[in-house]
Amino acid sequence: MLSGIAIGVVSVLLVMAGNPKNMGFCIACFIRDIAGSLHLHQAGAVQYIRPEIIGMVLGAFLISLVKGEFSPRGGSSPLLRFAIGFCMMVGALVFLGCPLRMVLRLAGGDLNAVVGLLGFMGGVGLGCLFLSKGFSLGRSYRQSAVEGVLFPSLQMALFVLMTAAGGLFAWSVKGPGSMHAPVVLSLAAGLAVGILAQRTRLCMAGGLRDVFLFHDTTLLTGSLCIFLAALVGNLLTGSFHLSFAGQPVAHTSALWNFLGMSVVGLSAVMLGGCPLRQLILAGEGNTDSAMAVLGMLLGAASAHNFSLASSADGPTAGGKVMTLASLAFLAIVALFVIRKERSK
Repeated sequence: MLSGIAIGVVSVLLVMAGNPKNMGFCIACFIRDIAGSLHLHQAGAVQYIRPEIIGMVLGAFLISLVKGEFSPRGGSSPLLRFAIGFCMMVGALVFLGCPLRMVLRLAGGDLNAVVGLLGFMGGVGLGCLFLSKGFSLGRSYRQSAVEGVLFPSLQMALFVLMTAAGGLFAWSVKGPGSMHAPVVLSLAAGLAVGILAQRTRLCMAGGLRDVFLFHDTTLLTGSLCIFLAALVGNLLTGSFHLSFAGQPVAHTSALWNFLGMSVVGLSAVMLGGCPLRQLILAGEGNTDSAMAVLGMLLGAASAHNFSLASSADGPTAGGKVMTLASLAFLAIVALFVIRKERSK
């Protein structure tokens, strides 16, 4: 609960310091911005190396080392995890936000996020059904420390290059990518959230999964406290606006808000964690989660290269097709794995 309150407060402060409205933290949006800055897509409005992402991975990495929980592991269907991560990002960019931003949008009065929440719950519920039928991506195996350290090291290298050789990257001059808090504040916020999320195992999808499967509300209280803290912060700063229309970086297409977050919820359960949790696990040395994050990075690039991502005007035709295709792909994978497990 205390970690949720802290993350909610930090999110509001980041918006006050320059981040886009209702986007103090958004894993999907920030990875999308990083993809653009790395020249993986050419959407000029969303190109920025977000220090929050770097800080989260490094925060999880450092605290896991201190607490003796750094554990390089992998080998659990890495390519499949990459593909599911890709689908997760497509769903998030059709909705225009990850589960964390969904909660922050709710706290800002965005009623479209209520529809997204219902879709997310539906996706998590379907994923829980698959789990109860025996779905699993298989066990992971201990790996060398070099493999576990590689992903956090890449984040550190990216930060060094960002500050020492910024000309290598693309930077937005307008749009959401041009709106950001100071680098030091963003990095510090990321470090703090990474540490808190690592210690508490905070996960948006995990909270609902535990309620559905085990009637355990522990993780869910963290998400609720993020919402409450951000809501109070938005009310105090005058940033709360209750409406469907006119919300920042959002659209009002209910069906595709619902289906986009359904993809995210189902993907998260199949991967064992939401986008936030995947970053934290990657920081702890889990190379399977690192593969999922790389899948999200490619998904973000593809979403803008092939006009799959939504805008304030609504979802694109390609985005609608890919949302349905992602749902079908995830269901087919789950059913195939369940059948295989039962045959054993």
